[in-house]
Amino acid sequence: MQNTKFQLSKWQHFLALGFGSGLAPKAPGTFGTLAAVPLILLFSQLGTLWYGLFLLFGTALGCYICGKAAADAGEHDHGAIVWDEIIGFMLTMLMVPISVSSLLVGFVLFRFFDIVKPWPIRWFDQRVHGGVGIMLDDLLAALPALLILQLLVQLNWL
Repeated sequence: MQNTKFQLSKWQHFLALGFGSGLAPKAPGTFGTLAAVPLILLFSQLGTLWYGLFLLFGTALGCYICGKAAADAGEHDHGAIVWDEIIGFMLTMLMVPISVSSLLVGFVLFRFFDIVKPWPIRWFDQRVHGGVGIMLDDLLAALPALLILQLLVQLNWL
């Protein structure tokens, strides 16, 4: 999956490639999602306000860095670009009590919706391009995952 057009010395590439996790030879999206775990642990300790502010900032920043990395690679949504997975998984875990089981269930749910891309996620993925498009499908995949997680929390199953 490594692409010589990516340079980890460029801060935009370093972040877009999930601190390098997107360069994994197999399943870069999965490794990128895992790269979110330390951020989730950190920001969940700082509280909902900081968590939400990071999500907003990370989403706006992601539109820029993912678009830049894709343009530099000459390929829309190159597999190594995983900042969108990081922010998507963070959105999935928003206001969810953090535990090994909630992280595992959230991870599986987010990856499922991100990979399968049921309607309307696939519709947006095919029609919205650039950095916004790269970010949007993962944010949309996070929403049903977040809703299911919140339901499981309310039912005391997590």
